[in-house]
Amino acid sequence: MYSETPTLQPIRALRKMSIFDDSQLDVLKSSTLEALEEVGIHCPSKIAMDIYAEHGGIVDFENEIVKLPPDVVLEAMSHAPRYYTMGGREEDFDLDLADNAFHIATDGTGTETIDYKTHERRASKKADVADSARVADYLSSISFYWPMVSAQDYMHSAPLHELDASFNNTLKHVQTPTVVGVKEAEYAIEMAQIIAGDEDTMRARPPLSILICTIAPLAQDKESMEAALIFAKAGIPVGFMSMALAGSTGPATLAGTIVVGDAEMVSAMVLMQMAHPGSPTYHSFMPGIMNPRTGDFHSSARDTGLLYTAGVEMAHIWGVPTLAAVGASSDHSGWDSAQGVAMALLQCAMAGAETGAGLGLRETCTLLTPEALVLDTQLVDLVRVEAAGIDLSREAIAMDVIKEIGPKSHYLSHPHTRKNLRNFEFAERGLILDTSENGQSAMKFSMEKTEWILENHHPKPLEEDKQSELKKICKAADKELVG
Repeated sequence: MYSETPTLQPIRALRKMSIFDDSQLDVLKSSTLEALEEVGIHCPSKIAMDIYAEHGGIVDFENEIVKLPPDVVLEAMSHAPRYYTMGGREEDFDLDLADNAFHIATDGTGTETIDYKTHERRASKKADVADSARVADYLSSISFYWPMVSAQDYMHSAPLHELDASFNNTLKHVQTPTVVGVKEAEYAIEMAQIIAGDEDTMRARPPLSILICTIAPLAQDKESMEAALIFAKAGIPVGFMSMALAGSTGPATLAGTIVVGDAEMVSAMVLMQMAHPGSPTYHSFMPGIMNPRTGDFHSSARDTGLLYTAGVEMAHIWGVPTLAAVGASSDHSGWDSAQGVAMALLQCAMAGAETGAGLGLRETCTLLTPEALVLDTQLVDLVRVEAAGIDLSREAIAMDVIKEIGPKSHYLSHPHTRKNLRNFEFAERGLILDTSENGQSAMKFSMEKTEWILENHHPKPLEEDKQSELKKICKAADKELVG
């Protein structure tokens, strides 16, 4: 017997904001074009260099440097779709990126977990991917799922086992940053087509999307880019993330780091459009700021929230959706971490971000703790209510009730009060982070809620024939991907 997956509740911002005006965005875009034309990127893939050269790029094959004239960049990017659909296992969980909503995902690829049952710290396993997928499936604030930890019990084929565990345990769209090799890409596309049912459906509403990291500063990874080209050919959305570190792999200024990171991502998106015009792609800027005393990578929303919002606006000037950073907490649960995440969520929502990721891991995205995802989604709930603003409809203003009650009385016994005390808008404003009637802590509530979900929530199972096909693919990958 399975339980229903709750309806998605993304953030919908009533008001919009921008941290840059049009002239500033023009400066940043022009600077990216200048960097691509005069500095270029390092591209170690012969396949990719050939594509760049065939479409107007200036390629130094010996030194593996590609320079892109502005007209070449702009022509290629003109083919990139502004919106598309990220399909769920069922259509009710499809994400239409044109629907003016901010859809949030978990964080991903942690390497350790605090065991859900024993609470002991250990290396992560495939079973942890499955358990966290079930938790994410239940939480209405989570719109799509990153495999939260790595399936380290499967070594070289781990990314495919992570997909297997994900597809079997959530009805929501799955996005992965770990499938970065050509062979792995071919297997992953086969898995996605099994979930979709056929190739046409996979292209119309792909149940899988891919995230590829660039290498800062101004470089690409050979295997990842060649895998990205395979995904783009199949119609699977491919995004590119820059994690430029201001002061280290990016200039020691915010604006300089924006330009370096943007140039990396744009160079990769240009390649996809040169090879497969119209293929869905997205832009994801998740930078850090170097601690000048230790060299540490500071990437929490508190430290880099303004840069995260800048990434949203940079994606949109290139005419593509964004995957915004919203989490990356480095501590366990402190108030400063919470306020940083809430601020990043609100700013990115108001900037018009289509998707975002980064919830549920700790220690700079490496550690899964049982309570973390439920705890973080309380911040999403808070921002969703505040971003929606206040309903000013005639019914909400309740003028008829105000007239009926009149002066020197009260509204406690009126049917309007009983009705509206239970509605989402009113109730959430009073209960977020005060998560129970008996006043238990948010941490305790989140732990108990996670335990309840794992015991009681069992998403609709994948059809048996599809389960069997996924297992066959994983077994084949186990044999072939041996290092």
